[in-house]
Amino acid sequence: MSPTPLPSGSVRPAAVVNEAIRALWPCEGTELTALERAEYERLLVEWATAVRAEIVEAA
Repeated sequence: MSPTPLPSGSVRPAAVVNEAIRALWPCEGTELTALERAEYERLLVEWATAVRAEIVEAA
């Protein structure tokens, strides 16, 4: 699972990113590989950006 950067200015909805985060853990108690951990960290940043964008859009 290689991290794929988004094009500049492109933001996926927070719910979509959340699903990608959840998909990294197919079952409870599993550990992430180093590559999956890097993807998780990238997704967290993307998720936070999406949440902020949705808040601004709602305001």
